[in-house]
Amino acid sequence: MSQVQPAAKLSLFALVMLIVGTVDSIRNLPTAALFGSMLIFFFVFSSIVFFIPAALVSAELASGWTEEGGICYWVRLAFGDRFGFLAIWLQWIANLVWFPTILSFVAGLIAYVVDPQLVQSKVYLISVILIVFWSVTLINLRGIHVSSRLVSFCTITGLVIPMGLVLALAIAWLVLGQPLQIHFTLAELMPSFSRIDGWVALTGIMTSFAGMELIAVHIRDVKNPQKTFPRALFISVWAILFTMIMGSLSIAIVVPKDQINLVDGIMQAFTHFFAAYHVSSFVPLMAVMVLLGTLGGITTWVISPARGLLQAAELGFLPPFFQRTNKHGVASNLLLAQAVLVTTFCLAFALMPSIGGSYWLLTALNIQVYMIMYVLMFLAVVRLRYKFPDQPRSFNIPGGKIGSWLVCLLGLLGCAITLIVGFFTPAGINVGTSASYEIIFVSGMAVMILPTLFFYGYQRHHAKKKAHLHFKNLSLLP
Repeated sequence: MSQVQPAAKLSLFALVMLIVGTVDSIRNLPTAALFGSMLIFFFVFSSIVFFIPAALVSAELASGWTEEGGICYWVRLAFGDRFGFLAIWLQWIANLVWFPTILSFVAGLIAYVVDPQLVQSKVYLISVILIVFWSVTLINLRGIHVSSRLVSFCTITGLVIPMGLVLALAIAWLVLGQPLQIHFTLAELMPSFSRIDGWVALTGIMTSFAGMELIAVHIRDVKNPQKTFPRALFISVWAILFTMIMGSLSIAIVVPKDQINLVDGIMQAFTHFFAAYHVSSFVPLMAVMVLLGTLGGITTWVISPARGLLQAAELGFLPPFFQRTNKHGVASNLLLAQAVLVTTFCLAFALMPSIGGSYWLLTALNIQVYMIMYVLMFLAVVRLRYKFPDQPRSFNIPGGKIGSWLVCLLGLLGCAITLIVGFFTPAGINVGTSASYEIIFVSGMAVMILPTLFFYGYQRHHAKKKAHLHFKNLSLLP
């Protein structure tokens, strides 16, 4: 293991930028915009049963255990090493199938500048995905402090500014009395849950809030983590909620529902706005800025789950090869192996009959597996309240143990809804026949989760071997 170079601690601002850049993604806005004015209900409901509970749980766990952090460490403390490994494996493997979807969004942005028709080419999409992902991987090999500076710049340039601009354009659109594609009547604001489309919408929005817990894996790199983490989470929650709701509505009011593209929907909105205001020449500039914002989010998602998986590797669940870190403290071999696997997952674009179908399949797989991880996290916070009642926590979920149970049950409700609905095929997206989609979907989940059994066996075998060698050495002592 290489010697790690000391570096300055992450500040409150840097932490907020990391969290916002991780969770708050312009890529999620077109998906939410598909559901028109009812997206307001979906965002409020999903924040109650998932987003706010996840933030509260992350704040308590991060402020209570600062020597190490992240989902692997928390679940391991609550339920033991094997459940800790399962939790971080689910987070890590879910992101492998998520990367092609977010990177296809990047490809869509580049195509908007070069040639919009390229977005329909699978060869083009896969090529851009691989080039961008490998480039981000190489940047992350420089360590979290280099990554955090890049993410801060990208979040401000490519997220805060474009979000502010699209909100300003939407307000101007309303003030000038331009035609609206949605309406805010009671009938349109409230969804009909008798149709599966409503539930699919809810889960799609709910999972756009995933990732609040991710940055805790870098807790040893944070200045005064007991206070900094809860403060950063509080600021981030309100910033994310506001920008996601208003950003989604900004798209929905100008782009007809049947024309919203999941890959490049935000650029459709900017194109409509700029054309109406006769400043279409600014479209390429906005594409570049949004591209930077997306790259910032990808940077965090590349390094953080791998950092968590390193904790599991050090427990013996992975071979020593994956325990090696470079001089920046980065699990370099894990990052490179991750890049190889993402390259393999890109072949999913060749399995589905449409780009939208591929996009949805990988998104749905990411959602299902990630939600299982959240089940473990919500259970862990209650378990740790009983297991370590005297552990100092600078932030506690309000209401004591009753409050912890309430937050846990709300979070579990959100997870349960998402897990059930994830098996239904979405309307309006070409995923082939229902039977073929479900076969691919279930097979994909099995391929993602079943490797944990192999690593359990690996860890058990090497633990016995190590114990045997230790006993043998003791028997040789005089």
